[in-house]
Amino acid sequence: MPDQTDEKIELPEVDLEAAQAAQAAQSGEVGTTPAKVEDVTEALKDVVDPELGINVVDLGLIYGITVDDTSTATIDMTLTSAACPLTDVIEDQTRMALDGLVNDFRINWVWMPPWGPEKITDDGRDQLRALGFNV
Repeated sequence: MPDQTDEKIELPEVDLEAAQAAQAAQSGEVGTTPAKVEDVTEALKDVVDPELGINVVDLGLIYGITVDDTSTATIDMTLTSAACPLTDVIEDQTRMALDGLVNDFRINWVWMPPWGPEKITDDGRDQLRALGFNV
């Protein structure tokens, strides 16, 4: 009968995050690690206000962004006017901009505090000036 010893067998370490990412890639999911708020913000620069032709980030229409553990983005957004009929257009653009970055998103349309020109970023002001607006 062979000797029994206290010898331990060392197993290779498994990179759990890499394994989950590989599994998600095979299943078609966006990923198991939630997107970063900065990445969502950058992607939203592709969402353009149809009336002004400036993106919603530089117009100051984004009041807040959170991304939960399931990679669902919640965006607090306002419009230049509560009577704006273009929410569907902005939602469609948002869907396209965030495709592949998050698993899902929700826009909370907020009206307080009201939007004003003071919320426009410096880049947004430059873009508006280039279009002939005096800001």
